[in-house]
Amino acid sequence: MDGVFKKLRTLDAYPKINEDFYSRTLSGGVITVTSSIVMLLLFLSELRLYLHAVTETKLVVDTSRGETLRINFDVTFPALPCSIVSLDAMDISGEQHLDVRHDIFKRRIDAHGNVIESRPDGIGSPKIDKPLQRHGGRLEQNETYCGSCYGAEASDEDCCNSCEEVREAYRKKGWGLSDPDLIDQCKREGFLQQIKEEEGEGCNIYGYLEVNKVAGNFHFAPGKSFQQSNVHVHDLLAFQKDSFNVSHKINRLAFGDYFPGVVNPLDGVEWTQQTSYGMYQYFIKVVPSVYTDINGHKIQSNQFSVTEHFRGTEFGRIQAIPGVFFFYDLSPIQVTFTEQHVSFLHFLTNVCAIVGGVFTVSGIIDSFVYHGQRAVKKKMEIGKFS
Repeated sequence: MDGVFKKLRTLDAYPKINEDFYSRTLSGGVITVTSSIVMLLLFLSELRLYLHAVTETKLVVDTSRGETLRINFDVTFPALPCSIVSLDAMDISGEQHLDVRHDIFKRRIDAHGNVIESRPDGIGSPKIDKPLQRHGGRLEQNETYCGSCYGAEASDEDCCNSCEEVREAYRKKGWGLSDPDLIDQCKREGFLQQIKEEEGEGCNIYGYLEVNKVAGNFHFAPGKSFQQSNVHVHDLLAFQKDSFNVSHKINRLAFGDYFPGVVNPLDGVEWTQQTSYGMYQYFIKVVPSVYTDINGHKIQSNQFSVTEHFRGTEFGRIQAIPGVFFFYDLSPIQVTFTEQHVSFLHFLTNVCAIVGGVFTVSGIIDSFVYHGQRAVKKKMEIGKFS
């Protein structure tokens, strides 16, 4: 056994030196304390990194099919009444949603931004139940009211019992309503009078849209929209106004759910209209994103970049619909974010690298200082140091 131990002793890569031959210096003590503090700080930093999750980012091709895109929005129009503004959405597949109202909420606000007490959507009083007309004639005994649609009926049985229903029938026909006073329902409900009373009010619109995951647009604009000769137009004549102030503030706009680290560049953006008419356009590039937290829970969402553009009038002639338009397109690249912990072996390797690296560097510095001091001292002894 003694022979085996002797052979093992010859393999010792760390030969020991008798303490009698050691020479301890002040500079060595300072360097040792400093290097120990550096080691401790680096160790704590590595330990913090090990205990907390890190996020790994990857770019992959988006292969998802048949999904929908959720658009969450909260937009305030300080000078456009809720009864005038409408929301439309359409995409390149040909699908259109005109005057969207489901999952959309409107709040009337005054000139100071305070919320006015809400009331049923639409302009004017509740629809007339029993006026003295039936498609232009008088009601018979026990006959229910059926108001005229003024030529916009799809069949003889169609009824328009309110101004809103007449406007909707005209929209479906692709007609514009030029003079509401010529419509009995609108005149009785005080359509134009109500518009004048709401002058100076604003509107806060918030909610969400579920659209196809293809390129498209959605926009806020005054008046009801309809197709006329394959052109998307808005009926603005019914309001008998010379201009529409579409100044707006985007409180929030997000394509999908929130996830840690996401930044929505349009949040808080505000535009104040300087001209009588204008189309505010936002060209958005949507990037699909998947966030996986440390527990494996996935959040399917999106990030986006945006370019802004304003299109006004030219030579006094209206060249564009006044409103706020969001044109979005989807990137074929998907970004994946994955939370994960650093492995213990990686942590151990980094700790060893810290200890060994700092120890080696401090040894080099100590050797340089020690030999430098000896050289200076020797020159001083022989009188050559100046």
